[in-house]
Amino acid sequence: MKIIENKYIIPFLLVTSLFFLWGLANNMTDTLLAAFKRIMAMSDTQTSLIQLAFYGAYFCVAFPAALFIRKYSFKAGVILGLCLYALGAMLFLPAAKVESYFFYLIAIYVLACGCSVLETTANPYILSMGNVETATKRLNAAQAFNPLGSITGILLSQAFILSDISLYSVSGTYFGLGCVLVLIMIIMLCIKMPEGKDISLNKDENNWRCSVKRLVNNKKYRFGVIAQFFYVGAQIGVWSFTIRIVMNELGVLEKEAATVYLISIVGFCVSRFVYTLLMNYFKPSKLLVFGSIVALICTLVVVVSAGMLMVVSLVLVSIFMSLMFPTIYGIALGDVESEKYGGKEGDAKIGASGLIMAILGGAVLTPIQGLVSDNFGINYSYLVPAVCFVVVLIYAVCVVRMENVKY
Repeated sequence: MKIIENKYIIPFLLVTSLFFLWGLANNMTDTLLAAFKRIMAMSDTQTSLIQLAFYGAYFCVAFPAALFIRKYSFKAGVILGLCLYALGAMLFLPAAKVESYFFYLIAIYVLACGCSVLETTANPYILSMGNVETATKRLNAAQAFNPLGSITGILLSQAFILSDISLYSVSGTYFGLGCVLVLIMIIMLCIKMPEGKDISLNKDENNWRCSVKRLVNNKKYRFGVIAQFFYVGAQIGVWSFTIRIVMNELGVLEKEAATVYLISIVGFCVSRFVYTLLMNYFKPSKLLVFGSIVALICTLVVVVSAGMLMVVSLVLVSIFMSLMFPTIYGIALGDVESEKYGGKEGDAKIGASGLIMAILGGAVLTPIQGLVSDNFGINYSYLVPAVCFVVVLIYAVCVVRMENVKY
C-alpha cells in the first residue's frame, strides 16, 4: 500500500517543508543556552528559561491554533504560523540593541507561537493525506525532514553564533532567518493548496467541546498526550545540555562541542528513515518499546560514565529516541475519528492541538534538569530524561497490550 497517493504528492511536499522550518528553530534555540551562559554569565537554571519561553508558547497557542484552522483552513494556519515565526525572529535585533534578556525571551516566545501554529497545522494534515493504515508511516516520513532542519540550524549556529559569541551574532542570524521566512510566506500565499476546511464545524455534534469530551474518553489518545509530554521533556533536556556536558567531559569550547550535537542530530535523522522502513515489518508500538528501552539504558550510561563512553552514549540516546514523537503522535491520533472508538470527523484537528500542547514538557522539565545540574552536576541531570523514557516505555507496553500483540 502506497504511503502517499499521487493526488497528494505536491501538498505533501509543501507541508513537509514546514517540518524543516520548525526543526531549524528548535535546534538553533537549543544552542542559545550555551551562548547566553557565556554572554551573560548565567546559571543552567537561568538559561533554561529559553526553553520555558519556547515550549511554553507551544502550550499556550496550540489549542487556539486548532480552533483557527478548524474555522478557516490549513493554508490560513500556515500563513499565520509563518507570520508569527518571522516576527519573532526579527524581534531579536531590537532585543540586542537594548541588551535585555527578557526582550529576547519575548522574541523567542513569539517565534515559538509561529512554530506551534505550523506544527498544529502540518501534523494532522499529513495524517489525513491517505489511508489511515499508513498514517503513522506517512507522518514518520514527513517528520524525517524535521531533523534535516535541525542539522541546518546547528550548522547556522556554529557558523554565525558559536564561532563569535555576542548578542549581535545571535540577533543578526535570527533577523536573517526572519527575512527568509517572509519570502517563504509570500510564496505560500501564491501557491494553490487544498483548503482543508472543516465543513462540519457548525454541527452541534462536532463542536470543539464535544470533540474534547470524546478525546478525553479515548484511552489511547489520553495516555498518548501524557507520554508525549514526557518524551518532549526528555528530548529537549538531552539536547539542551549536550553542548555543556561535552564541554565538561572533553575540555573543548562551544563550537567544537556543537559538533557532537550535530552528530547526534544526524544520527537522529538517519535513524528516523530507518525506523520508517522497519515499520513495513514491525508494528510501530513494538518499535516504540524497543527504542524506549535502549534510550533509557543509554541515558543511564551518560549519568554514570565519563569521557568518550559518555559522549557515545549521548549520541546513541538521540538515535534510539528518534521514532518517539511521530510514533506516539500517530498511535494516539490514529483512531480518534473512528466511529468504532466513539470518534467523529473533525476530532483529529482538536486532538492534534492536545498533542502539540504536550510539548509543554520541554518547558517544564528542562528547568528541572537545570536545577539538578546546578546542584548535583550536569551528568546527574540526565536522570530527568531517564525518568521520562520510563513513562514512554510504560505507554508503549500499554499500547502493545491494547493491540493484543505478543512480544
